[in-house]
Amino acid sequence: MIRNWPSDRHTGELRYAPAVPLYQWDNFYVIVGSAAAALTGLQFVVVVLGAEVEAVRDASAVEAFGTPTIVHFCIVLTIAALISVPGQTAFTLGMFFVLLGAGGVAYSILTARRAKRQANYEPVLEDWLFHVGFPLAAYAILLVTGATTFRFPAGSLYVIAAITLGLLFIGIHNAWDSVVYIATQHHKDQE
Repeated sequence: MIRNWPSDRHTGELRYAPAVPLYQWDNFYVIVGSAAAALTGLQFVVVVLGAEVEAVRDASAVEAFGTPTIVHFCIVLTIAALISVPGQTAFTLGMFFVLLGAGGVAYSILTARRAKRQANYEPVLEDWLFHVGFPLAAYAILLVTGATTFRFPAGSLYVIAAITLGLLFIGIHNAWDSVVYIATQHHKDQE
């Protein structure tokens, strides 16, 4: 087993963290993880089918608005996979969530910079919220929840479930926006 903290405060004995009972979450994460995997594949199809549109050829626009959608879906898939690994402890789950949250916060900041730099599309408030604001908030909450998972593993699982659903819905929204933008650009190009 993996040690939770080096020793008990009072006796100095080594303590081991028991596995967190995650079996109650199996169906939830099978559904969420499957959805994230399927939507990731569909996003690839959208980008390939929209390759004729000038916006898809602009690498900076894809980095700012397309790639983050794939990242959100992959984070959801990663969380679903990590929850499904047998023998997880509060320590291992907490560390995974902290790492994913910190990486997500850094990636959200990078996405904001990319959205500002690209010149092909002028983002509106909704774009800033769904491509930067909401993901940044979700990843920050994931980071904080990961840090509290050591102490409150059962309660943390509900917050993690809400975060995974939030990231899944953010990704769906952003994928839909991409499809609509590509379709309208293609229609304008034909005229």
